[in-house]
Amino acid sequence: MNKHIQQLDINLDVLPAGPSVSVSVLSTSASFKIAKRAFDILISILALPLIVLTAILLLVVNQFWNAGPLFFLQTRMGQDCKPFRAVKFRTMRPVREIMRGPDDPLEFDRITPLGLFLRRTRIDELPQFINVLSGQMSLVGPRPDYWEHATHYLDFIPGYRQRHDVRPGITGLAQVDGGYAEGVNATVEKTRHDLRYIHGSSAAMEIYVLWRTIVVVFTGFGAR
Repeated sequence: MNKHIQQLDINLDVLPAGPSVSVSVLSTSASFKIAKRAFDILISILALPLIVLTAILLLVVNQFWNAGPLFFLQTRMGQDCKPFRAVKFRTMRPVREIMRGPDDPLEFDRITPLGLFLRRTRIDELPQFINVLSGQMSLVGPRPDYWEHATHYLDFIPGYRQRHDVRPGITGLAQVDGGYAEGVNATVEKTRHDLRYIHGSSAAMEIYVLWRTIVVVFTGFGAR
């Protein structure tokens, strides 16, 4: 399996202090947190057969339309600003090093034809259920950013550190209400949505985000 995984060498230096804002996160009940985690585990276990079947299919079709490793591992910023490896089905041509800066546009020229389909349908996100099972992510939460970009945003975006008070999610309020965020200005808006999610943490909020995610998958809103 190792030959199908592309890993990046990331420098995990000490985080900069960055600007801070006063964020009064509403405390959620222990029962809600337990129920949320139990739901994460249940859905992730149910998703495992789908991940395996999709991986087998992609191993075949990648040879024709997406040559290279099956999976893509990338270090991202997780809860409490700690790094973790997020796993996805690869959608871009492999490169030795990511050159895109925190305020640069997405490298569309690297996206393969099959990769574009995987991104639009969100199939590329399926392996992140493994991150959910391991406790690094949740089904719903702020989307984790690429580590090098995230450490930059900590310096410039008020509230960005506070959005990491909870587990990052496969989907989130910022994605379903704001779409794909590219660059510092868009990340400022994304952070605003993420803090609103944290403040309004509840079962109703979780249901809303999951329902909107289904709509987004079928409409392609915010897909890049």
